[in-house]
Amino acid sequence: MEKINPRIDIAFKKLFGTEENKDLLISLINSMVSQEDQVADVRLMNPYNLQRFREDRLSILDIKAEGICGKKFNIEIQLTDNGDYDKRALYYWAKLYTEQLIISDRYHDLEKVIGIHILNFISIPQAQKYHNVFHITEKEEGFPHFSALELHTIELKKFAETTQGEIASLAQKVQSSLDRWSAFLTRYEQLSTLKSLPSTLDKPTIKKAIGALDVMNFTREERQIYEEHLKWLRMEAGALSVAKETGKKEGRKEGRKEEKEAIAQQMLARGMDTNLIVQLTGLSQAELAQIKAKQ
Repeated sequence: MEKINPRIDIAFKKLFGTEENKDLLISLINSMVSQEDQVADVRLMNPYNLQRFREDRLSILDIKAEGICGKKFNIEIQLTDNGDYDKRALYYWAKLYTEQLIISDRYHDLEKVIGIHILNFISIPQAQKYHNVFHITEKEEGFPHFSALELHTIELKKFAETTQGEIASLAQKVQSSLDRWSAFLTRYEQLSTLKSLPSTLDKPTIKKAIGALDVMNFTREERQIYEEHLKWLRMEAGALSVAKETGKKEGRKEGRKEEKEAIAQQMLARGMDTNLIVQLTGLSQAELAQIKAKQ
């Protein structure tokens, strides 16, 4: 049986957004944030719940957690670059920040909110690192201010591109706990077949995550959502390959639109729900109707 892909959002949330795997979420958060923001325990604010999928199958599968000192964390894995990632990242940060006033009526009591966005695509081409941290700083002198805002981006494709090759080669390049989690998310299938992990990856949380994936079961509804999103990843990879081979990418914006249209054509041919296609590709209903009319 094919291994479950932890980069698929529903699998990611089922893995990290449950009480029994809270230690995995804590480890993931601590692998990214500064020493002063490390957490010993968290409270899941929106734990994994199948009922939410029944109510809104196209909802964003983020994980909200609160540290024992009050800081809030919003963790999301995003499958595709549909052009609105940056706005969504700010929106979800702002939403979690302002929701605190439901509990407290005083601005003084608002706690820091840290947004963590694990991306299955390259969003910041000018950055060499795969993990980048953003704060608000003064334009000319560069000193930080408004310390309640912090956003992290983890671009898994950058990590994968610099750690290609055999597992032994990957293990030599792993230097941090975030490297370990990135290795798990990008090379889970190979890691799960090993009798013993290389020393740099041989950690209790990584072992537990691999084991949890091996025994993860989906209901029929969950499996349908998972398969739909998995198809999207495969179709996107295929369209990217075709675009590169035929030289269609003459510019990032124009190239991305052609890729999205090619993927949408494949999705329509497979009978996928049009609302889901719109959500995954970022195309409008009108653009999708035009594509459908040409088929």
